[in-house]
Amino acid sequence: MRSTGIRRTVAALGVSALALTACGGNTDDSASGKTRITVNCMPPKSAKVDRGFFEEDVAAFEKQNPDIDVVAHDAFPCQDPKTFDAKLAGGQMEDVFYTYFTDARHVVDINQAADLTPYVKELKSYGTIQQQLRDIYTVDGKIYGIPRTGYSMGLIYNRALFEKAGLDPDRPPTTWAEVRTAARKIAGLGGGTVGYADYSAQNQGGWHFTAELYSQGGDVVSPDGRKATVDTPEGRAVLQTLHDMRWTDDSMGSKQLLVINDAQQLMGSGKLGMYLAAPDNIPILVKEKGAAYEDIAIAPMPGGRATLVGGDGYMVGKKASPAQIRAGLKWLDHMFLTPGDGFLGDYARAKRHDAPVGLPEPRLFTGAADAKDQQVKKANANVPVENYQPFLDGNASLDMKIEPPHAQQIYSVLDGVVSAVLTKEDADIDRLLKDASGKIDGILARG
Repeated sequence: MRSTGIRRTVAALGVSALALTACGGNTDDSASGKTRITVNCMPPKSAKVDRGFFEEDVAAFEKQNPDIDVVAHDAFPCQDPKTFDAKLAGGQMEDVFYTYFTDARHVVDINQAADLTPYVKELKSYGTIQQQLRDIYTVDGKIYGIPRTGYSMGLIYNRALFEKAGLDPDRPPTTWAEVRTAARKIAGLGGGTVGYADYSAQNQGGWHFTAELYSQGGDVVSPDGRKATVDTPEGRAVLQTLHDMRWTDDSMGSKQLLVINDAQQLMGSGKLGMYLAAPDNIPILVKEKGAAYEDIAIAPMPGGRATLVGGDGYMVGKKASPAQIRAGLKWLDHMFLTPGDGFLGDYARAKRHDAPVGLPEPRLFTGAADAKDQQVKKANANVPVENYQPFLDGNASLDMKIEPPHAQQIYSVLDGVVSAVLTKEDADIDRLLKDASGKIDGILARG
C-alpha cells in the first residue's frame, strides 16, 4: 500500500497512466547533441504550487546541463497498479520511472530494469542515503533503483479530544491496551465521537492489519516468502483487540467498512480520537478536512516492536542507453537528493508558499547530508514540531519493516478478515485466520 502523500502537500503526484503513447523508448536524441530522457511523477496541473516547483527545478537542471533534455509526464497518481505492468511490457514506460518500494524486485524479475551498479559512483548523493533504503533496490548484489522518500506508520491523535477525555496529550498510548483505554474514554465524550477508527475495505484493511501485526511482533509471511504467518498468537491478538474495541467497548463507532478518507473526515471534524497513518496525513487533515495543526499529533506505533514502512524511488528502463542512465542519475541528484534543496528539500521555498515544513518524515540521508537537511528544515519549520516528537523518539527503537511480497493480493484477503471482525460480533477469529492463511499460501505458491 502507499501512504497518502509525498512530504509537503502532495497527496499523490502523477505519471501518465492513461495516455500510453509516446511515453518511453530509447530515444536519446544524440543527433542533436543532446541526451533526451523521459521522466514521470510530475505533479498534475491541479497541484499548482508543486507543479510550479517541479517545472522550476527541471528548468534549472536543464540550464546547468544544456546537453540534457528532460521530458516530464504527469497525471494522477504517480503509478497506477492497473497499468504499470502493461506499460513496462509494451515499452511505453518512461526512461526514468517512479516505483513503490514493493515494486523493485518485481521489475527486476521481469527484466525491465537497467543495472545501475556501474553508474552509481556518478550519483553524488548515493552514499549518503540510508543503507536500509538502498537495500530495497539492491537485488542479488546489483543496484536497480534509487530511493527518494519514505514513510512509517504511527498513531495520529487529536490532542484536544485527549484533554477533554482527561488524557495527557503529551503522553500518548504506547501499548494496544493503552490505546483501548484511551479510545473508551474518548468515545465516552458522546456526541458521535469515535475513540479509534480503522480501515476495512479497498485493501486498506489488509494494509492496516499488516501494520498492526508488525507492531505485535508478528509477520504476514515467513522470511523465505513461501508461507503465511498470520494464523499466530500475534494475528489473533490484533483481531481480538479490534473485536473488543468494536463490540465490548463500543469505542470504534457503528459505521464500519471505512477507508482512509473516512478516517480523515472524522479526524478533521474533531470527531475522532486516533487512527493509524503516516505523517503525511497531517497537512491533508488541516488543508482539506478542517483540522488545526495545533490539535493534531502523532505517536509511534503502539506495541513497541515494529512499524510498517514504505516509500518510493526511481528505476531506469532496461532499454535506456548509458548516456540516458547517466542523465537520469544527474536529474535525480538535482531534483530529490540534494539536502536542503530541490523539489522535496527546498524548505525555504516551501515555507514561502505556505506548504508545511517540519513534518516528521523518516530521514533519507545519513551523516553530514542528514545534518544539513535537518538544519535547513528546522530553520524553516512552520508547524508545531513538538507535537511530533513522541513519534520521532519512539521510532528510534522500532524495527522498520516493509510490506510483504504480493502485498495487494494479500491485503485483499486480509480485508475480508478485518471487515468480518468489525461487522459481525460473533466472527470466528480462528477460522478467519486459518482460511486467510490458506489463501495467502496459494498466492505465494503462484509466485
